[in-house]
Amino acid sequence: MLSRLHHWSQHLLAHLPAVLPSSCALCGVSNAHTICNGCSKQFFAPRGGSCPQCAMPHETGASERCGNCLKQVPAFDATIAAVDYGAPLDQLVVSLKFGGRLALAPMFASMMRDALLRSPGISLPTVLAPVPLGSARLTQRGFNQALEIAKPLSRMLGVALEPRLAVRLRETAAQSTLHPEQRRLNLREAFTVSETVMESLRGRHVGIVDDVMTTGATLNELAATLKRFGAARVTNFVFARTPLT
Repeated sequence: MLSRLHHWSQHLLAHLPAVLPSSCALCGVSNAHTICNGCSKQFFAPRGGSCPQCAMPHETGASERCGNCLKQVPAFDATIAAVDYGAPLDQLVVSLKFGGRLALAPMFASMMRDALLRSPGISLPTVLAPVPLGSARLTQRGFNQALEIAKPLSRMLGVALEPRLAVRLRETAAQSTLHPEQRRLNLREAFTVSETVMESLRGRHVGIVDDVMTTGATLNELAATLKRFGAARVTNFVFARTPLT
């Protein structure tokens, strides 16, 4: 299955619209690709061993679930992360989310696909959905970065995209401004499932797409919501995972 996925995704990636920038997004050197070969080799080595449920790196390189997931089991079942969140890769996230550099989204999706291919035992979801933005933040930003990543990822994986599967019920404070406990409270009952897909959600494996996973509070609340409405399994697909400090 994964070998066929690799073949399909390479074909689809080759036929994506030619909207990539003409210089490397990290070093600025003139380049035909989003990231030059030098930066790719220096900064994009595959991640080491990590918890299969939350994608937190293990110091030992082990692939078993981490202590945090064993003590307090998350609502989501697995997490695929392409890179660790830190300099200089954090600037790519900032450029997409706040700089509107949407040409980075297909690159993020490509790396997330590659991370999936390196994760034996992880099954493909039956549907993909982005983490939804509140209406005020969507109006302010003009786009949902999670949806922009989910679009090419859907094509690369051959998995249907449901952009409005999850709905944000209320505006919440920016998670980056809050402490971990405040993040959980901030998101309580923040999501629901669109009425148009409630019946079809039961028993399905949902892949949730986002740019960064920090504490996992947003993804956990969303996964819990999806499972209350009948989802059988939830896998997170994120570009970057923030290591514990």
